[in-house]
Amino acid sequence: MQTVAMALDETRPLLDGLRRGDDDAFAALVRQQAGRMLATARRLLRSDQDAEDAVQEAFVSAARAIDGFAGGSKVSTWLHRIVINTALMKLRTRRRRREESIDDLLPHFDAEGRHVSPVAAWETPSDVLLERRETRAMVRRCIDRLPERYRTVLLLRDIEELDTQESADLLGTTPNTVKIRLHRARQALRTLLEREFVRA
Repeated sequence: MQTVAMALDETRPLLDGLRRGDDDAFAALVRQQAGRMLATARRLLRSDQDAEDAVQEAFVSAARAIDGFAGGSKVSTWLHRIVINTALMKLRTRRRRREESIDDLLPHFDAEGRHVSPVAAWETPSDVLLERRETRAMVRRCIDRLPERYRTVLLLRDIEELDTQESADLLGTTPNTVKIRLHRARQALRTLLEREFVRA
């Protein structure tokens, strides 16, 4: 397993080239990182055009800010954070779309704390399970149906694998709020998936 120090040693020539303003170093960075960064932006923005714009803006921002990069992490990690920040800024300025209420997707309990509706078991016989590709597509569609604030937290924590504090910092909120939104997002996603499996 590579340590951060080893990874930094391997990227030192690239970093030095970027700091000198070397076009070849910048082109190498784009070649190495564009695919991963575009995938991240697409997950957050759900639009190829918006994702491409966000990645382009992120690369430009990174080129301008390279002298401020302290080198405490890999260049790819630093760039990943810039892409996420850029995508989140785009989300904030985007016109609000009509969303399903999260309350309709959360479980309901009676006065004794029991589920009002029976909870569907997640055990499905293997012969009934959908193909993996179809299941992934269904999960993506269900994630896209979540209200923006919950969808974003779910993507940052469960897909981008940021920790609670990093997610809170990026979203400008508290770690407790991130935990609550993540819990609700997971519950809502489960409800949406149950509905899809019932239809299938």
